[in-house]
Amino acid sequence: MNTTKSALAIIAALSVLFTACSQDGKRTDEQSQQSLSDKPVEITEPVNLIFYVSGATFTATEFKNQIKDPVEKKFKHITIDRLEPPSTVTVPELFSSGTVPDLVFGDNYHTLKKLKVVEDLRPWFKKYNFDESRIKPYLTGYIHSFGDSGEIYGVPYNSNQHILYYNKDVFDKFGVPYPSDEQMTWEQALDLARQLTRTENGVQYIGLDAEGLTYYSRSLALATIDPITGKSLLGSPDWLRVFNITKANFEIPGFLPKDNTKYLWGRDVFMKDRTMAMRPAWLANMVGPMEELRQQGIDVNWDIAPVPTFADQLGKTRETQVHSITMTSLSKKKDAAFQVIQYLLSDEAQRIISRNGRVPAIINPELEKEYGAEVGTLKGKKIQNIFVGTPLQTHKSNPFETDIAKYMTEANLDLAHGLDVNSTIRKASENINKEVERLQKNQ
Repeated sequence: MNTTKSALAIIAALSVLFTACSQDGKRTDEQSQQSLSDKPVEITEPVNLIFYVSGATFTATEFKNQIKDPVEKKFKHITIDRLEPPSTVTVPELFSSGTVPDLVFGDNYHTLKKLKVVEDLRPWFKKYNFDESRIKPYLTGYIHSFGDSGEIYGVPYNSNQHILYYNKDVFDKFGVPYPSDEQMTWEQALDLARQLTRTENGVQYIGLDAEGLTYYSRSLALATIDPITGKSLLGSPDWLRVFNITKANFEIPGFLPKDNTKYLWGRDVFMKDRTMAMRPAWLANMVGPMEELRQQGIDVNWDIAPVPTFADQLGKTRETQVHSITMTSLSKKKDAAFQVIQYLLSDEAQRIISRNGRVPAIINPELEKEYGAEVGTLKGKKIQNIFVGTPLQTHKSNPFETDIAKYMTEANLDLAHGLDVNSTIRKASENINKEVERLQKNQ
């Protein structure tokens, strides 16, 4: 409780600071009134926007290079600052504190919808003649899935695609050929992993860590529970495939951590310990952090291969995480906020994000050719392998999917501890259905 109170006190202090940055409260109110007009508004007075990141990886360096510097260069009267509350502060606590971000960067709208703080952008598309058709359809399709009556709550910022990161030093150490530039099946990837998972001189080396059920399921774009009814979908044939490949991964001799409360290793084992050979993960999950490590003098001898998948899915990759930007319905600076959103989807701004290591959201193959040009850790890497295969649209999710994630963690641990696949599925499904029923009654 004391920790929460302290965190909220910090937010309150930040709120005072950002309010001061706005310089003139009267101007902010006038700007809010102008936003009711159907005509575009020219920003002629100083406006300070608050940018908040929720549930996605976006480093301080990325914010400066991709958002703050370009936006403030483009707009004479707009400044933009990032709100960074303590990690213990939840999204509901943030908004209940009185601190109102103008823009939110993230990949999920369920919490914002529940709090009724997310803006439907359709009127703003019309007001500023925003052309959504310039954006890749598998990105907008995911965003649209959150609108119960056609609402559009955000604009895709980048396509956070999966790749297979591999540590060349680990392969070299054990004399194993690097992964192919052609897409492998999961079975082929596990065959490689078996050759690389071992202990030598007291050091445990991990061949491949796909991080369990949920991450393998992304190869098939599977929902855990029905998006409408909330019933468990784990009994489907495709989920059975996921459970089987996960168990095969866990059963590689020497793979599981000695701590029996864990079933995965995480990115630091790849980036910092440098004892993991392969890690399938999103681009944003490690490119930005590895660049920051490189700037600190910690460099990994790594490269890129296409992310593996199931045999009948070759030519496709995994669900793309849609990093998007929306503005909050509580913002008093909506015209300025939407103009920033519109700019960030321009060719100019999307070129900047591509060169800084994020796959553009807009349809423009020329920008992808410049991917990573300004990111030191990507120099000399096989960039072309990022674009091998077609990304999948992320599945439509149920608002309770996050709430039942604990039962997927439990299912991973059950598999790791030797429970058979069918019993694990049955146990997880029963627990999930009971929890969703409870949540539905209490909402």
